[in-house]
Amino acid sequence: MSRIGKQPIELPVGVKVSIEKQNVTVTGPKGILSRTILEYVSIDHTDNTLTVNRADDSIKSRAAHGLTRTLVSNMVTGVTKGFERALEINGVGYRAELKGEVLNLSLGYSHPINFQLPNGITVEVDKMTKLLVKGIDKELVGQTAAKIREFRSPEPYKGKGVKYADETILRKAGKTGKK
Repeated sequence: MSRIGKQPIELPVGVKVSIEKQNVTVTGPKGILSRTILEYVSIDHTDNTLTVNRADDSIKSRAAHGLTRTLVSNMVTGVTKGFERALEINGVGYRAELKGEVLNLSLGYSHPINFQLPNGITVEVDKMTKLLVKGIDKELVGQTAAKIREFRSPEPYKGKGVKYADETILRKAGKTGKK
């Protein structure tokens, strides 16, 4: 049995869960999230806990057991606390600016990059070089941060580019001088 899948999910005060066949909807103070779960697992709702059960011991149901529990747990956390991902911009002249729902990035190209933020995602810009991507959907927050990083990923010689705040860039030595 999955060590993660068998753990119950505690529901905080103010969180409501509705389960209709394979559709799970979680409502909380920050918003509403819904997801369709696989048919290999089922979710039991008793009092303030959710329990994920699998149908049988087939490979697919064992694989979906822990995954489904983690996805539903992330939904509960998202509607109560939310998720965030921090990014840093390094480089001379590299900067970010937020205009409404559009993030304007100057990353050393001949043109500025205008990135339209997805629905449900907010970005805070601090000192034009620090970004904080926030939202209630963990998957969407991570995907948006990855797209922003992809515009100019950090290079190994000077470390210029967009990187995660907790990321360590392995630096390479440059060329040696002529003799």
